[in-house]
Amino acid sequence: MRYLVLACDYDGTLAHDGIVDAQTMAALERLVQSGRKLVLVTGRELEDLLQVFPGVQVFHRVVAENGGVLYTPETKQTRDLAPPPPEALVRELARRNVQPLSVGRTIIATWEPNQSVVLELIHELGLEYHVIFNKGAVMVLPSGVNKKTGLSPALDDLGISLHNVVAVGDAENDHAFSSACECAVAVANALPALKQHADIVTRGSRGAGVRELIDHLLADDLRSFEPKLVRHHIPLGVADDGRELRLGPHGSVVLVAGSSGGGKSTAATGIIEHLAEHQYQTCIVDPEGDYEGLAGAVTTGSADRPPSVEHVLQVLARPADQAVVNLLGLPIEDRPRFFLSLLARLHEFHTANGRPHWVAVDEAHHMLDESFWPTPNGLPHEVGSLLLITVHPERIYKSLLERVDLLIAVGSDAAKTVQAFAAAVGAPAPEVSVAPEHSDQVLIWKASERSVVRVRLARGRLARRRHRRKYAHGELGPDKSFYFRGPDERLNLRAHNLMLFNQLADGVDDETWLHHLRQHDYSSWFRDAIKDDELAEEASAIERQEQSPAKSRLDIRRAIERRYTLDA
Repeated sequence: MRYLVLACDYDGTLAHDGIVDAQTMAALERLVQSGRKLVLVTGRELEDLLQVFPGVQVFHRVVAENGGVLYTPETKQTRDLAPPPPEALVRELARRNVQPLSVGRTIIATWEPNQSVVLELIHELGLEYHVIFNKGAVMVLPSGVNKKTGLSPALDDLGISLHNVVAVGDAENDHAFSSACECAVAVANALPALKQHADIVTRGSRGAGVRELIDHLLADDLRSFEPKLVRHHIPLGVADDGRELRLGPHGSVVLVAGSSGGGKSTAATGIIEHLAEHQYQTCIVDPEGDYEGLAGAVTTGSADRPPSVEHVLQVLARPADQAVVNLLGLPIEDRPRFFLSLLARLHEFHTANGRPHWVAVDEAHHMLDESFWPTPNGLPHEVGSLLLITVHPERIYKSLLERVDLLIAVGSDAAKTVQAFAAAVGAPAPEVSVAPEHSDQVLIWKASERSVVRVRLARGRLARRRHRRKYAHGELGPDKSFYFRGPDERLNLRAHNLMLFNQLADGVDDETWLHHLRQHDYSSWFRDAIKDDELAEEASAIERQEQSPAKSRLDIRRAIERRYTLDA
């Protein structure tokens, strides 16, 4: 379920002349029975609302006084979200005989044309207050307080993201909170300015419009309106012809594929950063520690400690937090099993909370290998949108590959990656007439299109840095480890990190050490697996020198230790 909350204005939207009719109340109750929640967002003072609306108990939270007060009907608890009105302002408005005049817990309310007197007094008294209009009503609140700021703590209480909310209103003061939600709806009687910015405009007015919206939510969770819901799409980049390509943030399966060092991490990190900037929550399954330290993310697990599913769920409990699941502390053979258990719990969490919005799986062929996957018919649990990053798309089980909406092929062999993917899913190979010419260019193939386009990626704002600890202490995969084998391949000593490399280097015989030195195997490993060009260049210079095994060992060790703090 995508839309877990309906946030609804009261006067002119839910109510007509202050009254909610029986049909509309029945529709609200049906929505609650579907497992969704209701939040009332109104400019009315709380006491006034409770007097005119006996059905308020159907709502899980009430934001009253245009964002100034939060009320929980079930417990009758009230929380002021703003200070009380300034006595000096209230006194002066009364002295100037401003009528009507109502003073709430946090709000002062009157009607047009009294706004000119209000603004004059705010200026004279030096107050940080502002005026909000609502179809002739004039509301006076502290600067920055509005329906959006009031909705946020209500959603925090419920543990729901704005991206899982549909909002409906009719007037000027509804724009602030409706535009912040994933879907903004205006009823037919709404002001033209609100309709202009709405994603959906109902055919019916007031309660009839709300009932219409509820019927659509119950029928298909607004999927029939998906072509209109493009306001929150994520930028991918710009095609050669100048078109901007954007990614739908809900229900997508994106595959980023290409050879090692071709730019997969750059492309994937850019998408993850843009999702975070738009406040979509992502859970990143990180086999190699590449995302440790990602801004706004909380990491569970490390090179020394396996991750905890419970900790992942604790992180995700805050809609604003991203979760990174570092698998370095898990043996490689245990990772797919852990991933399955994580997926099951993420499914439960997603069903209840609509989050995480995305699950990103780096080195996806390790987690979703066709030979391991226990269910041939697809993912046993749906967890929202998927971002898969891999060198070997052909190893991911076919039924998942067939669900890929968007392929991002990186590197100089991007055209071959597109063809390999098409072969893996049994689809006709698309036309590929261009190839990436720069590091920030990729090929993008949408499943719904026949041709491939070349795109210059929209890079994330955050600079991605290489995380060195994983190379010092972590467990690199068998394909990225170093093997001391010697000239006759009598040995098979695997170094899955730099610390172990140095330990094994100290212990192998001189013949084995020199064999790899003369073949430039050390610099190749540093460049291709460790991805440290600077270390590789220094190692290459050492490999070219004529010196004793002991001296070259020492030089290589020192080159590593200058860059990596092995005891950190």
